[in-house]
Amino acid sequence: MKLILTFIAACLTVTAWTQSVKGDTYGAGVTAKKYIGFEDLMSQLEAQDTVVTTLRATVSEVCQAKGCWMTLHGKAADQQVMVRFKDYGFFVPKDLSGRAVVVEGQAYKTIVPVDELRHYAEDAGKSKEEIAKITEPEESFAFLATGVVVLKDK
Repeated sequence: MKLILTFIAACLTVTAWTQSVKGDTYGAGVTAKKYIGFEDLMSQLEAQDTVVTTLRATVSEVCQAKGCWMTLHGKAADQQVMVRFKDYGFFVPKDLSGRAVVVEGQAYKTIVPVDELRHYAEDAGKSKEEIAKITEPEESFAFLATGVVVLKDK
């Protein structure tokens, strides 16, 4: 009897979480019950190189080749996080720019080499002239997502 009650309680908890974050799920989805905002993530990454977290942010850009990466920003679009998907195991729709998402995984600081920056620019549909202007590696923030929920509301 105790096992049945525990099972029912667990189901109700999962249902409550699913109802609180409504949206389309990609990858493993989001299992955490709490998430942080973009500005909180940036503060944490100032103090640490790596943060395992769940983040809510706005999509800036999505890979137009197949949805294999996206960039996120907070209230100000001047600072971004490049999101890739664990083991290249899932993709997101290419029309997510401006939409709110919750991502779960690992955020970290990184140095992105020139060839990778050019590859991302090409995937994003940038012109040959814009791609040619990329000549230096860039320090940036990245996120390896195990799951994504595209929220129904902004």
